[in-house]
Amino acid sequence: MYGSDGVAAASAGGDAVERCTRFLDAVFPRPRAFDVRMWDGTVLPADHAARWTMVVNDPGGLRRMFTPPLEPALSDAYVSGAVDARGDLTACLEVVDGVRRVLASPGDVLRVAALWRALPRGREDGAASGAAAARFGGRSHSRERDRAAVTHHYDLGNDFYGLFLDRRMVYSCGYFAEGVDDLDTAQERKLDHVCRKLRLKPGERLLDVGCGWGGMLIWAAAHYGVSGVGITLSQRQEELARQRVEEAGLAGQVEIRRMDYRDLEPASFDKVSSIGMFEHVGRRQLPGYFAAVHAALRPGGLFLNHGVSRAGARPDLLKPLAAPFRALLLGKTNLTRAVFPDTELVPVSEVNAVAEAGGWEVRDVENLREHYAETLRHWIARLESNEEEAVALVGWPTYRLWKLYFAASARWFDTARINLCQTLLARPGEAGEVALPRSRADLYAPPARHAEAMRDDARAA
Repeated sequence: MYGSDGVAAASAGGDAVERCTRFLDAVFPRPRAFDVRMWDGTVLPADHAARWTMVVNDPGGLRRMFTPPLEPALSDAYVSGAVDARGDLTACLEVVDGVRRVLASPGDVLRVAALWRALPRGREDGAASGAAAARFGGRSHSRERDRAAVTHHYDLGNDFYGLFLDRRMVYSCGYFAEGVDDLDTAQERKLDHVCRKLRLKPGERLLDVGCGWGGMLIWAAAHYGVSGVGITLSQRQEELARQRVEEAGLAGQVEIRRMDYRDLEPASFDKVSSIGMFEHVGRRQLPGYFAAVHAALRPGGLFLNHGVSRAGARPDLLKPLAAPFRALLLGKTNLTRAVFPDTELVPVSEVNAVAEAGGWEVRDVENLREHYAETLRHWIARLESNEEEAVALVGWPTYRLWKLYFAASARWFDTARINLCQTLLARPGEAGEVALPRSRADLYAPPARHAEAMRDDARAA
C-alpha cells in the first residue's frame, strides 16, 4: 500500500512516462481539465484551471486503474493508493463519464486497449485494496442477514462516525435552506423540517424506524414535547443513543430499542419517521415494511419516509456496444457493496406505488438530492481534516474507501442518478380523516408563529 503522502519507490525510464502520456491523451482527450503528476515528478498540466490533480504513484498505476471491468478497477486503484486525486475529489469522478464517452464504440475500445497493453506494470499489480464487497450467507434481507449487514457497517465504531458527522450525529442529508449553512445548522434544520411535516404536537407518541444515534427523537422530544421510541439493529448505535438520551434529560420520554421493524406492535403510535432506513429493506420486502409501519400507526396518523432512491431510466452512453460486452468492460462499482452491503435503491415512483397498494395515501413528496450532495461534501471535508485519527481507527484502505464512496455519492446526486426523497404518507381514518392542515404554510412559518399554530391545532383537537 501507499502512504497518504508518499510516492512509490519504484522507478521507470522516460519511455514508461511517454507510454502513460499517450494513453492518457487517448482516454482523456484535450482540452483536459485536470493536472497529472507522474511517479517521477513529471507534470502534465491541464489546459485550463485545474480543480484537481491525478497523481500516478506507481508506474503500473494506470494499468491497474483501467483493467476491465473498469468501474471496480478505478475504485481499487484509488483505495490502494496506486493512483491518487488531490483537490476536489468529487470533481475527479467526472473522469468516469469521460471514459464512458471515449469508449463509445468497439473501434474506440480496441484503439485504447492497444495503448493499455503497452502501459508499464507496477510492483503491486494484483494486490488487494480493501475495497472488496462484503459478503454474507443466508437469504437476502432475512432477519439474520439484515442484522449482519448492519453490524458490518456500524462495527467501525461510533468514534469513526463522530469524525465526520455533525454534533447530533445525524447520519442522513442535511437541509441547507439558506444554501450557506454549516453542517450542524443544516442537520438541525432537517430534523425540524421532518417534525413540521409530521405536524408533531405535545403529548403525541413518535416512532423513529432506524433511529441511528437518537438525533431525531431527541430533537422531537426536546422541541415538540412528544414521547417516542427509536429502533435500530445496531448494538453500537443503541448504546450511544441511550447515553445521549440520558445526557439530554429525556430518559423518561424517549426509549431506544434494538429490534427489527418486523416486530413492531400494532396501533401504538401517532406519527412515524423513517430517515435513511428503507434503502436497506430491499425491493421484495417493501410491502412488508409498509405493512409493518401501517399497523404500528394509529388511524389518521402520518408517516414521513425519507431515503435514497434510484432515478428512472437514463440514456445509454454506450448504446452501440452489445450488452454483454458492455457489462464485461465496465462492470459495476463495488463501492456501495463494500460500504453498505445489501443496499437496494428503488425509484421513488415504485416505492410510493407499493405504499399506496398497502393502504397509504401519498400527501407530499420532496426531492432533496442537492442537499445530500452538499452534505456529502461536508462529510468529505471533515473526514479529511481528521485523516490521522480516521486511519488509526479503521486503517488506510477503509479511510480511502469511505472518502471515495462519499465523493461518488455526491457525484451521483449532482447528476440526478440518485435522489433523496421525503414522502409524507397518511393512514386515513375510517371517514378519511388525516391529521393535516389545508396548506403547507406552517412548514415555512417562522419558529414563533409555527409554535403558535401548533398550539392552536392542539386546542382545536
